[in-house]
Amino acid sequence: MRVRRERGRPDGPVGAVAAGASMCETECQAARPRATVLRMGLLEDVRSGCAEIAKHAVWVSIELDALAEVQPAPPPQLDPRCHYLDGPPEDVADYMLALDAINFGSGWFPTLRKRMVEGRPLSGYFTIASALADHVRVHGPPTPHWMRSVRTREIARILDQDPPSELMSLYAEALRSLGRFLGRRRALDLVDEAKGSAERLAQMLASGMAMFDDRGFYKRAQIVSSDLDLAGVTSFRDLDALTIFADNLVPHVLRCDGVLVYEPDLAARIDAGQILPFGRAEREVRACAVHACELIAKRTGVPPRTLDNWLWSRGQAREYKARPRHRCRCVFY
Repeated sequence: MRVRRERGRPDGPVGAVAAGASMCETECQAARPRATVLRMGLLEDVRSGCAEIAKHAVWVSIELDALAEVQPAPPPQLDPRCHYLDGPPEDVADYMLALDAINFGSGWFPTLRKRMVEGRPLSGYFTIASALADHVRVHGPPTPHWMRSVRTREIARILDQDPPSELMSLYAEALRSLGRFLGRRRALDLVDEAKGSAERLAQMLASGMAMFDDRGFYKRAQIVSSDLDLAGVTSFRDLDALTIFADNLVPHVLRCDGVLVYEPDLAARIDAGQILPFGRAEREVRACAVHACELIAKRTGVPPRTLDNWLWSRGQAREYKARPRHRCRCVFY
């Protein structure tokens, strides 16, 4: 089954952004807090918005019949070697929230100095997660006071990266923003305020911090509750209502499996390893991945966040890693 779209010539170059807008201005207006205005609940806003983008997409189409069956993966779990999971629940929760505050930068990951384990480099995410975990084991979890004053050079040292880096500067700003948002609260205080709702927690994060305000997708705002649940420090009644966590790996897996089909110009740019700026093409990639997984979820009865885990796990295989995925330098994934 092909998800139909309105055909037409893509307007402008692949991933074109507004004239004169810098990368950071386009993505988060320098992380300035702002209110998130939703037409409906956050999760329904994502679903309906992505369905609309997929309906009118010109750069990406969906071929659902290309994926006859999604192969189940083991139940999701956090790797204790790369995450801080062995402390008191409140400390683990603080670590997980801080980690998710800097759980972005895949467009820069090829430039990171990767940690080595058993002679093989860790991925960008696991490099960051494990370095922060080691710091927490020695110095304790990040406090709002510490985060409000952290500087680029300090976070670069903690993560064993070079300080004159745009990504390290964005990480420092993301942690300062989290510290300001928390005030005197800790991560589990936010969970209490959310009253057991993953959607409500996502709304709180997206409306309180611009770097979580990934409008139309809310990838990192959604994944916080899932990670806190996987860490075993709390639970939410509506976790299975979450969408997939729209990044660059799940769309890549769907493309490799033939579910997502890119127009030749877009495919050539991604295959050449070029950075994809914000714009229509980049949004279509993520939106079509979300919508495809919603359709697969309806067909299989498997919740989207479970599909996300299965597809993400599939993406760790060598044949998927050998093919370039889209890279966008932004604060949302």
